[in-house]
Amino acid sequence: MNTDVHNQLTSALTTIISETNGISLSDTIDLLITSDLQTQHPEAFEQVSEFRELLNRFQINQVSISALLKHPVSAALAEFFKNFPLKYNEEHIHLTGAITAEYIYPRLMKLLEGPNKDIYEKKIKEVYGDSAFPIRSVQDVEKLISLQENEGFSRYLKILYLPKLIFTSREAHKDAAFHMAEELYNKHNVGRIRLKFSLSRASSSSSEQIPGIDDVTSEDVVLGLYDGFKKFQEKHPDFDFILSPSFRKEANQFDADKYKTRQDHFMDQVNDLVAMLDKYPFLVRYLKDVDTVGDERELYRKEHFNEMQAGFRKLQYRGFKIRSHHGETWHTLKKGIQAVDNAMNIWHIDTLEHGISLGINPNKYFHHIYQDIKAKNKKGQPIGEKDPLYRELVELDWGFNRAVLEKLLKGTVLTNEEDILFVKAKFHTAREVEHYQHDVLNRMIQKGVTLVSLPSSNNKLTGKFEDYKDHPFSWWEKKGVQLGVGTDNYVTLNTNFISEMLILLYTDAVNLKITKLLMVTTGETRRPYISHLLWKMRKKLRKNS
Repeated sequence: MNTDVHNQLTSALTTIISETNGISLSDTIDLLITSDLQTQHPEAFEQVSEFRELLNRFQINQVSISALLKHPVSAALAEFFKNFPLKYNEEHIHLTGAITAEYIYPRLMKLLEGPNKDIYEKKIKEVYGDSAFPIRSVQDVEKLISLQENEGFSRYLKILYLPKLIFTSREAHKDAAFHMAEELYNKHNVGRIRLKFSLSRASSSSSEQIPGIDDVTSEDVVLGLYDGFKKFQEKHPDFDFILSPSFRKEANQFDADKYKTRQDHFMDQVNDLVAMLDKYPFLVRYLKDVDTVGDERELYRKEHFNEMQAGFRKLQYRGFKIRSHHGETWHTLKKGIQAVDNAMNIWHIDTLEHGISLGINPNKYFHHIYQDIKAKNKKGQPIGEKDPLYRELVELDWGFNRAVLEKLLKGTVLTNEEDILFVKAKFHTAREVEHYQHDVLNRMIQKGVTLVSLPSSNNKLTGKFEDYKDHPFSWWEKKGVQLGVGTDNYVTLNTNFISEMLILLYTDAVNLKITKLLMVTTGETRRPYISHLLWKMRKKLRKNS
């Protein structure tokens, strides 16, 4: 795009946002349309007019969000957010998904050209397939570590394997932390990172096992990351970080060679953390919360949570806060809510990561299920156990009408009377789930549990939303939920922190205030101070021009 037009757009947006105290994006664009932009900068005005049309069409599902994100006005908005005087808090980012292909490639090639190259090649093929080779460029690595269209959550967890291969020493963790801090600070205006990482990557699953990982201790991991971030902090004193060790929830995610059960391995890691704080008191300021990660679809009952309860209790007594990935994926919406409920009741979490089971509209969700199953039934198609609709269907409130369920499962076309019974089963289930959802959400608000929102991750990985507009961030904000924002694995998901801010603005362009978004993402609660900083940006523009 023409540099002059880009600068004109950035200047116009900065001016109008500062002069209106960060109102909604829709109102901001409308005011730009009625400003003197048309006479002063006709080309910039044309871009704003085109963007408003796209924004309106996005609201009625005529264009995708990518059309907005690729538009020159988005580039100017991104420039505005990058120039904001306060830096952003990246509340949720994983080590393995936030290392660029440019960083990975030369380090991976050392392994593939070293004495154990056959072992590494075999492991990479096991995870990515034979087509992963040859690896000859940064682009080849980028293709492997980036989630492709139509690839879901299970594949996403697998493709995070490649970066893990290079984390086999304290020095490797130090270098990666410095690299990450440099990228986020300089390119995306991020000044505080809450980093998710594994103390142990040992696994009983062959596709998760990493050559040389046994030589890396928990201490190597923590101190390496600490060293890297502290090194960057020495150059940039306004940078800060929190190290958040994350434990995999799945039953097979533990070192089966050394431990009888996952609980034994988990407790050993807990003891390692406590011992580290005693040995290195300087870590207390940076090592102060833990998280649980992984595929939660089979982990929602109380017994699933009891296994880790004692370990979390021990950490809580040492000052740790408990965060947890829950309500992200589920077999049924009710179980997704149940998982959050148990995390709050049994682990006493302080922060919920993702939590979209508390943002889905149950009435819309279940009616879509009804429509999809009805369409299949009209064609005489059965609903088998492998059908993604199967679990929700069988757990509807059928009461005395299970004969209708049996006909749907077999693909026998329903009569009009039976279709009404199907609607009723769907309706009553939606109401019950809605009550449960709001009870859990309200309890979370009362307890002051923070919810970290990850729009791209939620939309690309879970398949629970038809569109970005369905993401509940703005609804949560209106209800008074304490919110944070993160990117999850921004390299893997092809996003960044400022892009996530734009997405959140676009999902509710009418109601979400720009100032409110800035407050959430910077952690600054003083509205007048945000207004002062916006006006400062305006004054700087005038001085430069």
